[in-house]
Amino acid sequence: QSRLVESGGGLVQPGGSLRLSCKASGLALDNFGIGWFRQAPGKEREGLLCSSSSGDIFHYGDSVDSVKGRFTTSRDNAKNTVDLQLQMNSLKPEDTAVYYCAASRSTWSRVIVSYDFHYWGQGTQVTVSS
Repeated sequence: QSRLVESGGGLVQPGGSLRLSCKASGLALDNFGIGWFRQAPGKEREGLLCSSSSGDIFHYGDSVDSVKGRFTTSRDNAKNTVDLQLQMNSLKPEDTAVYYCAASRSTWSRVIVSYDFHYWGQGTQVTVSS
C-alpha cells in the first residue's frame, strides 16, 4: 500500500522554526511532484509550495503572501529514497494548522494549476503559541 507520512510537527513559540519531513512507502517519489498544504481550524485547505522532480519550486497563490520568504521546501532524490522537507521559519500564530504533504504523478502544469495530487499524508499538527 502506498502512503506518505509527515513528521516534525509540534508546539513552537512565535518566531520559532520547525522542519517537517515527509516519508514515502510503496512509492518511488523521484519522478513525482510534491506539494505541501495546510488546513487551519474552520478554514479550507490551502496550498503552500510544490516541487518538481527536476527541482522547480512553486509557491501557490493561496498562501504566497503569507509564507514566501519564511517557508522553503527541499527534496533530495537519493537512490531509492526521496527526502522531502518543509522548513518553516519566523512562525506566527496564524500558521497554526495541520500540515500535509502530497505526491502527484501528473504534469507540472497540472500540479501548479489544478492541484492534481494522487497521494496524501495523514497530516501533522503545527501549533504556534506562546
